[in-house]
Amino acid sequence: MTQGKILATNKSNNGPDVQPMPPPPPAYEEAVAGESPCYSGVYSGDAEMLTEFSWDDQNIRRIFVRKVYTILMLQLSVTIAFVALFVFCEPVKTYIQSNPGWYWASYAVFFVTYLTLSCCRGPRRQFPWNMILLVIFTLSLSYMTGMLSSFYNTKSVIICLGITALVCLTITIFSFHTKFDITSCRGVLVVFCTTLFICGIIMVFILPFGYVPWLQTVYAALAAILFCMFLAFDTQMLMGSKRYTISPEEYIFATLSLYLDIVYIFSFFLQLFGTGERN
Repeated sequence: MTQGKILATNKSNNGPDVQPMPPPPPAYEEAVAGESPCYSGVYSGDAEMLTEFSWDDQNIRRIFVRKVYTILMLQLSVTIAFVALFVFCEPVKTYIQSNPGWYWASYAVFFVTYLTLSCCRGPRRQFPWNMILLVIFTLSLSYMTGMLSSFYNTKSVIICLGITALVCLTITIFSFHTKFDITSCRGVLVVFCTTLFICGIIMVFILPFGYVPWLQTVYAALAAILFCMFLAFDTQMLMGSKRYTISPEEYIFATLSLYLDIVYIFSFFLQLFGTGERN
């Protein structure tokens, strides 16, 4: 009431050109009395997928992590089912090994869906298209993994599955509890990945001639280490307690990254410790 009289007095004394005084800021009780800010506004359509922010609401974090790992477990279950079918069922194993065209067809589907989910924000965030693409991606990569496993001894495949599960569980627990910020080492991972990519291209021309027999083993070991580092990196990106994190809207991309890391770790472990079927 007193404030209104002061504004009226100032307006009458100084003329109509003088602007009224702005209202004072609300008190602390009035500011905190309203609803908490909506998190959906923080991640608008133009927001970056990798952000630097503090995840204040622990409930949002738990829901996001639970959703990602639920989808991931379903993906891994499908992949293990494909591996078991292609390894234990002899007619299926014989058919897929005698028809490599299905492998290259699944690789093409895998590559297209991976680029779509990784690079296109619309399909990745729009339900149900994101789930449909993720299912297609999972089936194609599971077929490729199952066909790769069919060329190895059954016991070695089971051993590599156990090693992969143990390693991934250890890395996940370590990433959740360590104080070291692995997300700050993005540059190291990029350099490591680029180096292995160039070495892989060179190996395409070297291995057929058999110049360095042990080169493929060394490459598989380094690639397994790289994707173990990527698994720790992606896990901490999922947690949201480090410098860089993934937006809660990007649960498809988070699931995609973790699933791809685990499958690649298994594939390189299979090249390291697996025994050929003919041996």
